[in-house]
Amino acid sequence: MLRFLKIRHLAVIDACEVEFEPGFNVLTGETGAGKSILVEAVGLLLGGRASGDLVRTGEDAASIEAMFESGGEELVVRREITAQGRSRAFVNGALATAGALKDLSGRLIELHGQHEHQTLLDPATHLDVVDTFGRLEALIAPTDAAFAAMRAIADEMARVRRAIADRDARLDLVTYQLSELDKAALKSIGPGGQVGEDAELAATRQVLVNAERVERLCAESYASLYESDDAILAGLGGVWRRVGELAALDPTFQPYLDARDGIKSQLEDLAVFLRRYADGIEASPARLQQIEERLALLERLKRKHGPTLADVVAKRNALRRELADLERGDERLAELERGHAAARAAYVTAAGALGQERRRVASALARQLVGLLGELAMEQTRFEVRFHAEPLPEAAWTARGTDAAEFFVSPNPGEELRPLARIVSGGELSRIMLAIKTLTATSRLGFSDAAERPPSASAPGLIFDEVDAGIGGRVADVVGRKLRALGSAFQVLCITHLPQIAASADTHFQIEKRVERGRTRTTVARLDAARRVDELARMLGGEAVSDGLRASAREMLRDRQAKAKSESESPGAASHASGRERGARRAREASSSGDSPEPGRVGVGRHARGRSGPRESKKKT
Repeated sequence: MLRFLKIRHLAVIDACEVEFEPGFNVLTGETGAGKSILVEAVGLLLGGRASGDLVRTGEDAASIEAMFESGGEELVVRREITAQGRSRAFVNGALATAGALKDLSGRLIELHGQHEHQTLLDPATHLDVVDTFGRLEALIAPTDAAFAAMRAIADEMARVRRAIADRDARLDLVTYQLSELDKAALKSIGPGGQVGEDAELAATRQVLVNAERVERLCAESYASLYESDDAILAGLGGVWRRVGELAALDPTFQPYLDARDGIKSQLEDLAVFLRRYADGIEASPARLQQIEERLALLERLKRKHGPTLADVVAKRNALRRELADLERGDERLAELERGHAAARAAYVTAAGALGQERRRVASALARQLVGLLGELAMEQTRFEVRFHAEPLPEAAWTARGTDAAEFFVSPNPGEELRPLARIVSGGELSRIMLAIKTLTATSRLGFSDAAERPPSASAPGLIFDEVDAGIGGRVADVVGRKLRALGSAFQVLCITHLPQIAASADTHFQIEKRVERGRTRTTVARLDAARRVDELARMLGGEAVSDGLRASAREMLRDRQAKAKSESESPGAASHASGRERGARRAREASSSGDSPEPGRVGVGRHARGRSGPRESKKKT
C-alpha cells in the first residue's frame, strides 16, 4: 500500500506531504484544484514518462518521494525531474531505471487514469483484459517465443529471396570485396575480445622505432642487477644478513626475511627477461618497412569497412556467408522453408492452446462480471466475450496469438447483445470499467476473497481517477459502497466529484487551490469530522454552504456508516470465516494436485482494521 507521499515543486504544488491509510481513501476538491497531479506524481514514481514541463515555474527541479509497504517491508521510492527534462530514480536510496520502477509497480499499486475507461471502446484492448484476468502469462510466453522464431526465419527467407533476385550483379561485387579481404589474410578476433592485429603491430613499430634506446635501457638494467661492481643481486646477500640479525632482535622484521626468496626470484626473472628481450629485437629497416606497409593496409580496410578491425573481420565473415547463399541460394531457401514450416507449426500449436484457454477464461470472466455489475445497479445486464469464428488471417498473427475478441453487452432487458462501444452510456461504461478492474486486480494479485487478503497495511493499492464519470444519484451511492467494500481487500485511492462516493470513504482528503502573492498554490488536508461535513455540503450545494446542506451531509455520513455496519453484521458476513476456510482448503487442494484454479469470484466485505481517530494534517504548498 501507499503509506506516505511527498511532493515538491511539481506543477502547482510547491510542497505537499500526505499520509494515506488502509481501506478506502477519497480525494475531493474543485475542478482544476490539482487532484490529478497527485495521481500523476504516483505515475511518475511507477516509471511514467517525465517532462521538464512538470517542474513548477521558477524552480530548477521537482521531486516525488513515497513510502510503500509490501509483504511486511517498507520501500522508499524517489524520483527527481529537472527543468531540462532529465530525471533520476532511487529505490531505497539506490539508483534505479524507469524500467525497474515499472517492474516494481506491479506488486505495489495499480493506477487507473482519468480517461482510461474510454479504452474499453477499442475492441483491440479486450483480449488483454481476458489475458490479465486469466493470468495466462504461462501460455502467452511460448506463443510469443514461437512467433519470434517464425518471424526470424521469415525475415531470413526474405533476405535470401532478395539476394537470389539480383544474384548475378551481387555475386560479382561480393566476390571482388571478399577477394580483397581474403588477400589481406586478416586474423580472426575471438570471443575474448583480445587485442587486434593493428594494435599489436603499432606496439611493435613503437619498439622498432626506439630500438637503440630500448636495447640501451635493457643493458643498463641488466648490468645494475648482475654485472656492475655494485650489482643489486650481489648486494642483497649483505642486506638479508643484517635483516636476519634485526629479526632475531625484533620479530616484526621476520615477514620481510621470509619474503627474501621470492624477491630474489623475481629479480632474477627480470634480469633474464631483460637480456632475452634485448636479444630478440629485430631492429632492421626492412622489418620496420614491412610493419608500416601492413599497418597502412589495415588502415585502408578500416576506413572502407570499419571503423575498427573487428568490423572489418565481421564484414569479411558476412561476405563469406552471403557468397555461400548466392552460390547455393536455392538450396538455402529450401532449407529455410523447411525450418519456417516447423516454426509455423509450433506457433499454431502454442496459439491454439492459448486460444482454447482464453475461451474458458472468457466464460468465467463474463459470469463473474455479470454478478459484479449486479452489485453496481446493473442487475439486468448480460455480458459475453465473443471470439471470431475463425482464426485471424496469417498476415494478422501476432506474438499474442491468432485470436480476436470483442465484448458484447446488453444493459437492458429485452435488448440483444451488441458491441460494447455501440451500446453503453458514460455511466454504464464507468461501472463496467470498475467491475473489470476489480476482477483483473484481484485475479492478478491472487485474492479471490477479501477474507483471504493480507493485513491491510500490506494490501496492494488501487488508484481510480474520476471513476464516477457519467453517473449520479442512486448509482453513485452503489459505486461508493462497492469502492468501500473493495477497500477491505485493497488500499483504494479515489478522486471523485460525487458526495455519495466521498461519504463512503474511510479517510477523506480535501485538495484546494488558492492564489497567494501572485502564485497559485495547492493544499492537501486530511479532514476531521466537522470539516468533512463542510466539504460534503459544498459538494452537495456548491459555493454557498447552508445549515440545511450541512444537515444533509451529516445524514449522508450517518446513513453510509449505518449501512457499512449493517453489511459487516449481516448473516453473509457471519459465514465469511467459514467461506475463507473453504477457499483456503480449495487452494491447498488445487496446489497439491498441480491444477490451476479458475480465476476467483470477488466477494469483498468489510473487516475491522486498526486506524487512528480523526485527525487533520494540512500541509501548505
